[in-house]
This record gives sequence, C-alpha cells and structure tokens, in this order.
Amino acid sequence: MKVTGFKFPIDATLYLIGGKWKCTILCHLLEQVQRPGELRRLMPGISQKVLTEQLRELESDGVIERIVYPEVPPRVEYKPTEFGLSLGEIINAMCDWGQVNFDRITEARVRRDGE
Repeated sequence: MKVTGFKFPIDATLYLIGGKWKCTILCHLLEQVQRPGELRRLMPGISQKVLTEQLRELESDGVIERIVYPEVPPRVEYKPTEFGLSLGEIINAMCDWGQVNFDRITEARVRRDGE
C-alpha cells in the first residue's frame, strides 16, 4: 500500500501500531528486551511468519531496534527505540482501559460473534 499522506494525526499513529499484533509486541518490548522465540511464546496464536513480518515493519518504521550479537550461533534481541518508547504512554493507557472494561468488551464480542 502506497502511503501518500494522512488526513488525521490518529491515522499516523494507527499506521505504526495498527494490526492485530503490533501493540502486543510493543507491550512486551516495553517491559523488557526480548528474543524472537520468547516473544512467540508470550503470544500464543501468532505464527512465526506473522511475528517476523510485524517485527520487520516495526523496525523499518523506527519503533524497535534489532540487535544481533556476534556469537555462534547468533543471538538476536529486540528493544524499543527512543521513538518507540514515546508510544509507552499510549500503549499503557490502552492496556489500562482494556483491563477496566474487559468484561464489557468480552460480553460485546460474545454477542456479536453469536449473531
């Protein structure tokens, strides 16, 4: 998809963190530096392919940094950049809101999926 511009500031934010897994990945990386295998274990349901794609997108957008250690075998870790850390307040607010409204959201989803 070619990005020609954003109509609203929230469009830019959603461009960076939109999608099913990016916020979850960021949530884990804001807690601590993670290796790809550990991220996958923390997120049941994500495939290796999708995890790799999401990590590459976040890295390409400057949100996270990929660190490769010159060891045999090579060790790779991901951590948020300073730019990524600036999303911490947003990610934490979304998590807090979700926790407060978890039951209501779950009920709404059950109703919608049951229709």
